[in-house]
Amino acid sequence: MATTIEASGLSKRYRGKPAVDDLTFTVEPGVVTGFLGPNGAGKTTTMRMILGLAAPSAGTITVGGRRYTDLPAPMHAVGALLDARAVHPNRTARNHLRCLARTNGIGPRRVDSVLELVGLAEVAGKRAGTFSLGMSQRLGVAAALLGDPAVLIFDEPVNGLDPEGIRWIRTLMHRMAGEGRTVLVSSHLMSEMALTAEHLIVIGRGRLIADTRTDEFMAASSGGIVRAGTDRPAELSRALLAAGARLESEVDGQLRVTGLSNNEIGKIAATNGIALFELIPERGSLEDAFMEVTRHAVEYGVTS
Repeated sequence: MATTIEASGLSKRYRGKPAVDDLTFTVEPGVVTGFLGPNGAGKTTTMRMILGLAAPSAGTITVGGRRYTDLPAPMHAVGALLDARAVHPNRTARNHLRCLARTNGIGPRRVDSVLELVGLAEVAGKRAGTFSLGMSQRLGVAAALLGDPAVLIFDEPVNGLDPEGIRWIRTLMHRMAGEGRTVLVSSHLMSEMALTAEHLIVIGRGRLIADTRTDEFMAASSGGIVRAGTDRPAELSRALLAAGARLESEVDGQLRVTGLSNNEIGKIAATNGIALFELIPERGSLEDAFMEVTRHAVEYGVTS
């Protein structure tokens, strides 16, 4: 089941312009990996190259060490949702999945199983063209799961989903990763990605910007701020300032401290006999971290 996605020196050019530029990364099994970048960063192009829908101009990208086009039964290896509306509108949900299943030797029982799994069993006989965007997303997820693959790739899977649907797809991705599958998901909803992705690959203008754990990525945007709480804020402030810290005071005796680590603040407080009731590194938001690292890689930005 343990299958990685590996890109090495991956590049793609359109009319001489680089859409993907020398990307190297590995998507590991067992965690949900978020694939982030501004519009035009090359995310969809990269996903299309994983799935053999676009050929690299240079470099390689493989699934389990093989190109997608060399996989003997691709739906059993990789499941993908790139475009929820890529369905013949006059086919029913069940017939759409049955057509896909027959191309990879998948039986009708599996079709019924995934329809149940994504919550479409009751509308399986309805034409796909009548589906809302949220229902189309669920049908796309069903198609991705059809072959019980080791690798799952989702591009903007929460578009059109209501809050219950968003929680459902988040839980599903976590469960799939927990089973040892490789899960790669792209989204512009930073608040949702902060809850979903445990690891991040961030690109801008086709180049790799970050490949790191989500919590580490977010911590880097906090600016090294530590929140310290005490019932003696004036005394603690004087001691910290003497040690070279920069301070911002808040209500209820809390201080926002920059320039000293958790351990350093704790030692200073102990040396001065000051009790602390809180000492927590301030965590930056994923949106703030993303905006910070991609500010020079936005192709279609605005000025204010």
